[in-house]
Amino acid sequence: MLAGLYAVASTPGPAPSAPLRAVPDDLGRVVEIGRPPLRIVSLTPGATEMLFAAGAGAQLIATVQYSSEPPAARAVPRIGDVAAIDMERLVALRPDVVIAWPAGGNPAQRAKIGALGIPLYQQQVARLADLPGSLRRLGALTGTQAVAEQAAAALEARLGALEHTYSGAAAEGHRPTVLLQVWNRPIYTIGGRHLMSDALALCGARNVFADLPEPGPLVDTEAVIARNPDIILAAAPPGEGAAWVADWQRFPALAAVRQHRVVAFENQALSRLRTFSP
Repeated sequence: MLAGLYAVASTPGPAPSAPLRAVPDDLGRVVEIGRPPLRIVSLTPGATEMLFAAGAGAQLIATVQYSSEPPAARAVPRIGDVAAIDMERLVALRPDVVIAWPAGGNPAQRAKIGALGIPLYQQQVARLADLPGSLRRLGALTGTQAVAEQAAAALEARLGALEHTYSGAAAEGHRPTVLLQVWNRPIYTIGGRHLMSDALALCGARNVFADLPEPGPLVDTEAVIARNPDIILAAAPPGEGAAWVADWQRFPALAAVRQHRVVAFENQALSRLRTFSP
């Protein structure tokens, strides 16, 4: 039924067919798409933020919950969240392309979108250094290459400056180990194949659980005590950081506790990196 609805909705009347463009996505898949401006639906907050950065915010017709950056994104209609969207609403919107997150979200719904013949662009990066390239590809998709190039170049400059600032400490071997705590009770952290882990490395630190392949592994206090990180960074939601820090005071054997290096970090700019990567 959805396929029939999309076929009807996407063909309002006879019109000359424009040649399609072949645009590569972040996975190297070729997406065949018409000329911009496009009707875009973004299925992740990270992709929404990237589209605005690439100068294509005006082409967004719908997104998902928690797409709050930049502030202009808050006015874009929501059709669900990362876990599930309203497929009937999606079809009724007649999107030219849907931008999805291949390592997360709802695989069954992504498959259904593809089966409906709606072009599906996969947006995903695993390292901070990959973000500028992803921005440029979005610019090529949406016809906003000039804005995307400016944003990509500015990001490369910022990343280069951070690397220059902290590379000296890393070269001298002064790389503190860090537990990046992203949830409390139970404790969730991040594995090594994650943008947040890459952010630690860029700043001269080392993710104490970098050897774990899972993007968001569950760990227990015994595992944390065994690895004994120099710093515990409690990346908590606003207003909850103090409670997370207080919980760790029960374990005075931890070096981070003894040295008063359990730190609440409620800046959501770091947490938002979870929506860019696997």
